[in-house]
Amino acid sequence: MYGDEAAVRRILTELGDTWAVVGLSSNRQRAAYGVAATLQRFGKRVVPVHPKAETVHGEQGYASLADIPFEVDVVDVFVNSDLAGAVADEAVAKGAKGVWFQLGVVDEAAYERTRAAGLEMVMDRCPAIEIPRLGR
Repeated sequence: MYGDEAAVRRILTELGDTWAVVGLSSNRQRAAYGVAATLQRFGKRVVPVHPKAETVHGEQGYASLADIPFEVDVVDVFVNSDLAGAVADEAVAKGAKGVWFQLGVVDEAAYERTRAAGLEMVMDRCPAIEIPRLGR
């Protein structure tokens, strides 16, 4: 398990409410769309990060993490595992406090690098499943 229950709780309740969701587009059929809506319902600001830089759920999108002109607390990653490590490295460079790799997204080396850089990280889990469990 990558990211114990304490790490899940810290990311969801302590690190801040601005979440960059990498891979979020206006495609309602994609998991990122529904997860982002759930995060918003629980008080998170969801910032779409996608090459199309679309506005999603009322929030301006950006083509990359580096393009976001404000601080990001958590980076939620909806890309294939082979691309996720680079996103984790960008999250570290951006100054995020946490990284969340979605269900099925696993990169052990990225997990180790991200944790070594001092960030909280959870991998192969979904915040839309975890956040209601917190009873907030």
